[in-house]
Amino acid sequence: MLLRTKLFGHTYEFADLKDLLAKANEEKSGDLQAGIAARSAAERVAARHVLAEVPLSALRENPVVPYDQDEVTRAIDDAINETIYNEIKGWSVGDFREWILSNKTSGADIARVGRALTGEMIAAVTKLMGNLDLVVAARKIRVVTHSGNTMGLEGTLASRLQPNHPTDSVDGIRAAVYEGLSFGSGDSVIGINPSDDSVGSVSRLLEMTYDIIQRWEIPTQNCVLAHVTTQMEALKRGAPSGLIFQSIAGSQKAMESFGISIDLMDEAYDLAKKYCFTAGPNYMYFETGQGSALSADAHNGADQLVLEARNYAIARRWNPYQVNTVVGFIGPEYLYDSVQIIRAGLEDHFMGKLAGISMGCDVCYTNHAKADQNSNDNLAVLLASAGVNFIMGIPMGDDAMLSYQTTSYHDAPALRQALGLRPLPEFESWMEEVGLWKDGQLTDCAGDASFFLKR
Repeated sequence: MLLRTKLFGHTYEFADLKDLLAKANEEKSGDLQAGIAARSAAERVAARHVLAEVPLSALRENPVVPYDQDEVTRAIDDAINETIYNEIKGWSVGDFREWILSNKTSGADIARVGRALTGEMIAAVTKLMGNLDLVVAARKIRVVTHSGNTMGLEGTLASRLQPNHPTDSVDGIRAAVYEGLSFGSGDSVIGINPSDDSVGSVSRLLEMTYDIIQRWEIPTQNCVLAHVTTQMEALKRGAPSGLIFQSIAGSQKAMESFGISIDLMDEAYDLAKKYCFTAGPNYMYFETGQGSALSADAHNGADQLVLEARNYAIARRWNPYQVNTVVGFIGPEYLYDSVQIIRAGLEDHFMGKLAGISMGCDVCYTNHAKADQNSNDNLAVLLASAGVNFIMGIPMGDDAMLSYQTTSYHDAPALRQALGLRPLPEFESWMEEVGLWKDGQLTDCAGDASFFLKR
């Protein structure tokens, strides 16, 4: 396939589709670090001009990691709906973009086509969209899931209550959970990143959060974000978990760097369906982030957006309740500043929705990145406008264990108020019953953790 165009008197030619995809990407420090980014804005425009004419079939037939070398590629390709694929395989990437953005194309139409897309196809159309395109396109798509409550309904915005503690203190975490619940955080999940990955410590945290959920009859779920094998062992020993978590990646080599495989995740999914206490049918929670494959030297020469899109394409295999892009967490080596972080957050959210995934975003940055709380607020508003399913809720937006900056317990309520959104319906009803919510807003009890100690 000849991948060449002439722009302003200069001829640009690209070695193959992998090279073309990388050069068409918005500037990212990770791609620059890998030596695969466009060398100029003109080359980036030329790459997009060529990419717009590439048929979707070529992207499936030329994955960035060959089918015979990578189990992630095989799992994604083998799951493609061939009937739908045959309807669209002749479309160019440019045609696909125009179809998605057309007023005549509904979210249901897009969701149907999503079942026939590989990660490369998803990434390609994303590269041809501006930030506002990504907001408009993602907003069309609703992905509704159910575990202990219902995620993704129109007009809702959920919040993951993340009460991390440097020493996994049960009392400290319990206090942070109560404060978060009083602000209406936790309808996505009460999810703890543990500092101790042992089965005993993980089990204690699961038991404590389960006790709160049961005692207060809260329609939500708990999760401790240890390695999946630790959670599996805790489940087998009787620990009460609502969701099973794992970070996933877009190549076999990157998955192996996380200590996982397709077979292991299949086993974890089967175990979750058997032992998780929630009603289901969605039991899995995944986290991703642009640059994770590159950081493990497992990107196979592909750009970080393509590898991220492959994350969402493989996540479909396990029907997750939610997937979270931890967009600014890896650091400025991969997303240099707020401009790149905001772009990546919008890309990830759209790509996940296009793949049929219930998408959330950890709107965040590390302290050595060129970003601040105002840029965090900007991305949060854009994502909420785009229909993101959930964001994070952390005391003061400053994670005491992971040492990064994210959204606080206050931010989901502020977004709900500004944009006319509500908590997940079962959770909202519970808040009304206990006196934390009235007439569509928080009561004066909001922010008072002792609310749960006085009853």
